[in-house]
Amino acid sequence: MKIEIWSDVICPFCYIGKAELETALKQWGGEADISHRSFRLSPGQTVIPTDLMLQQKYGMSPQQVSANQAQVTARAAQAGLEFHLDGTLAGDTTDAHRLIALAQGHGKQTEAVDRLYRAYFTDGRNIFDRAVLHEIGAELGLAAADIDAAFTSSDIDMSIALDQRQAQVYGVHGVPFVVVDGKYAVSGAQPVAAFLQTLQAAETEAKKNPVVEGDACGHRWLRSRIK
Repeated sequence: MKIEIWSDVICPFCYIGKAELETALKQWGGEADISHRSFRLSPGQTVIPTDLMLQQKYGMSPQQVSANQAQVTARAAQAGLEFHLDGTLAGDTTDAHRLIALAQGHGKQTEAVDRLYRAYFTDGRNIFDRAVLHEIGAELGLAAADIDAAFTSSDIDMSIALDQRQAQVYGVHGVPFVVVDGKYAVSGAQPVAAFLQTLQAAETEAKKNPVVEGDACGHRWLRSRIK
């Protein structure tokens, strides 16, 4: 089963949704190939405090922001996550997505996403600071020179743009957005039961319409024959 997740690393509901999906996957018990797709909530935005962003973008009062952050923190705790939202920042997360793209090339995409979420929501680290991203990259075993190159890579920027464009094709206006086998979509941080229902529906559909494979040109065909 193929699962694609459009998300941004400063979106609390993306982190919560990821945790709920992982719980659903454990309950489902099947195998899934998970890919994380880039979605920048605020492309081009300068870095500002999150509470100020919420006031400006949604017209919240400081009291409403505080109440909202408390509700989100409680929701995260229900999913088994520890949030510390005071002092967090908001802005263009392109550099963080560049680091994820680099990690993907080293087979560490999910680990990179996990570390960035934890750095931002739990540890209070400034993931808009390239020095901090270098530290996280080093924790992933990525070379400093490769990280620097990723920050200016036109190929990586193109992949980020393509992810965002595909989200637009799907009509995505917010994240998280999960697509299962290219047919089933789950929008938002849904409860475990909703994710589980989607996984089971996709599994049932796959059993009804199994793929019959024969000789073909492609990576799988080559791997089966090259010793």
